[in-house]
Amino acid sequence: MSYTAASQVVARQLEFFENRKVLVVGELSDSFPLELTQVAQSVAVFTTNYGYYRSMSRHSQIQSYFGAELVDDADIDMILLYWPKAKAEAEYLLAMLLAKFGPQTEICIVGENRSGVRSAEKLFKPYGPLTKYDSARRCSFYWGRCDNAAPTFELSSWFRSYPIKVAGTELTIRSLPGVFSHGEFDKGSELLLDTLPALNGKVLDFGCGAGVIGAVMKTNNPNIDLELSDISALAIESARETFRLNNLDANFVATDVYAALEGPYDYLISNPPFHAGLKTFYAATEDFIAQAPGYLRPEGQLIIVANSFLRYPPLIEASLGNCETVASTNKFNIYAAKK
Repeated sequence: MSYTAASQVVARQLEFFENRKVLVVGELSDSFPLELTQVAQSVAVFTTNYGYYRSMSRHSQIQSYFGAELVDDADIDMILLYWPKAKAEAEYLLAMLLAKFGPQTEICIVGENRSGVRSAEKLFKPYGPLTKYDSARRCSFYWGRCDNAAPTFELSSWFRSYPIKVAGTELTIRSLPGVFSHGEFDKGSELLLDTLPALNGKVLDFGCGAGVIGAVMKTNNPNIDLELSDISALAIESARETFRLNNLDANFVATDVYAALEGPYDYLISNPPFHAGLKTFYAATEDFIAQAPGYLRPEGQLIIVANSFLRYPPLIEASLGNCETVASTNKFNIYAAKK
């Protein structure tokens, strides 16, 4: 079994989890929780990633939870946190989980040093002690215990708001930690919105993030049947909040590429993700492009923005038989193709 470097370090410290009721959370992409079931009394996983949730849900020996917040009751006494790349997201997860499970809950934290895991000691200080127990494979492993009662967790207090003015619209965007463009407007999305044609029919905003693209599209094309999708529960919750605040309506779907989508669509529109954790990752976008013909109506259109160094035109041409560059800057290109 191939594990990430972080999981390999946790595997060196299995005695921490013997006969414990473990909740695994954070930036995790492998099947290491299955390994923990060999030593722990029970293992549960809470993830904001729909793809990882689908993967872990197949294993009956693990209880899997998905969402922006863990609202279900869970019988646990140990948290294993895989440190996320965004420090604000780590702070968010700690605040939520320690408010829920309270004093005497033990925690192990692991992460790549370049992810900023070394800040864990300072971030955990209000809750109790945290000690480094291992360092290997450019990762660090900590153990701690929540000795102090955590403040009540209120999801609404974690949203960050910022205004945007683009494509003739003025809106307020709301986003949670860990969501793309958290607290700021992405220039690629701005270029995409400035060059979109008038829209009609059923439209998908793929990889919606905080709902910026979808909110502008709906404002400028109020009659479209709009769907916003993302693999991240934090993104879906942010997009919902953006639409609520701006009195807009749409459907929101947590999905791994097209897994939970039906179609067909008149437009597939996206500023597609290409980072997963700390690594550059193209697979989701490649699948999105390759499977596009199965989710577009005849004459339906795919429109995406991408960093100019990404080689998407050959993929689009292989999928749809054509690809036009409709706008460019020194950093971004807008690609469009019809079915």
